[in-house]
Amino acid sequence: MLKHCSLRRMVVAAAGTLVISGGLVAQCASAQIIVGQTAGFTGAVAATVKEATDGAKLYIDSVNAKGGVNGQKIEHVMLDDKFDPKLAAANARTLISEKGAVALFLTRGTPHNEQIIPVLDELKVPLVGPSTGAMLLHDPVRRNVFNVRSTYQREAEKAVSLLGSIGITSIGVLHVDDTFGADALVGIKAGFEGAKLKPVFLGKYDRSKPDFAQLSLDVRNTSPQAVMVVGSGTHVVDALKAIRATGSRAQLVTLSNNASGGFVKALGENARGTIITQVFPNERSIASPLIKEILALAKAKNLTDVSPAMVEGYTTAKVLVEGLRRAGKDPSGEKVRAALEGIRNFDLGGLELSYSASDHTGLDFVDLSIINKDGKFTR
Repeated sequence: MLKHCSLRRMVVAAAGTLVISGGLVAQCASAQIIVGQTAGFTGAVAATVKEATDGAKLYIDSVNAKGGVNGQKIEHVMLDDKFDPKLAAANARTLISEKGAVALFLTRGTPHNEQIIPVLDELKVPLVGPSTGAMLLHDPVRRNVFNVRSTYQREAEKAVSLLGSIGITSIGVLHVDDTFGADALVGIKAGFEGAKLKPVFLGKYDRSKPDFAQLSLDVRNTSPQAVMVVGSGTHVVDALKAIRATGSRAQLVTLSNNASGGFVKALGENARGTIITQVFPNERSIASPLIKEILALAKAKNLTDVSPAMVEGYTTAKVLVEGLRRAGKDPSGEKVRAALEGIRNFDLGGLELSYSASDHTGLDFVDLSIINKDGKFTR
């Protein structure tokens, strides 16, 4: 429980939110249940992280406005890991050991979450809704990881299958050279096998020092009809721009980790026609009870644009809060973990989520979208 704030080096204080130098953002009010988030609030994935966090805040604020969970308000403490896996693990330890978080959520990045897992196991605190679809978080079941979204492998396989089904048979692949890229590649290969195709180009790039000059020329020289680019944020933007700069008009495809308004804006004139996989219902579909709920809360806060990333953040926060509620008064990490594992057929709003000791996958929803001329995701 947090009785007061002793955080130092405050540089901004507004509306109950403190912004601390060094990348720490904390909400210091009368909150009594602390939840933590480490993510790249600056760096390559900052735009998507912000939107997901805004979505989470939308739900948490609505819960706190009604008195919180079991009479206790929720405090959301955030640390910027600058999209650095080692810093992500260090931040996770800080959030739990020093800040008193009873659960983490919306951690970003496959190698980042891979390094966070040992910290969770050591300190016995659960992680809800890591913002990655890496299979290593699903299989084998991680005791302290509760996924909300579908896997990258399923997304990637469906994307390649769709391309093949509409007559696109010449497909190139460009992926980041890390555990995220390797994981997505498994699904991509399964998609190629299912469509009885082979990639005309398969390239990879360094996550820390991406160089797309030569890779984009390799894409041009193989003249693919479509190119799937697996990576995060500005790296994918740079890759797509480099491909277009060579004169290639190939159909561009990427995964749901880039499904944000910030990503579309960064793409600029290259946005229109880009295909992006999705793992939540259409953010403008009022036929979905979940989306209708989000849109109503967004409107009350004068938020005009709801992105897929915001939907992910909102949904993840909803699952987290349900775990806190079931954990009872004064929840501990172990109590929250046990409560989450006991969730069966939880209605998120037209989508049901269940966990068990042998299954921490959560949702298995996958869809495809294409960016239209107005910069919106169309399905």
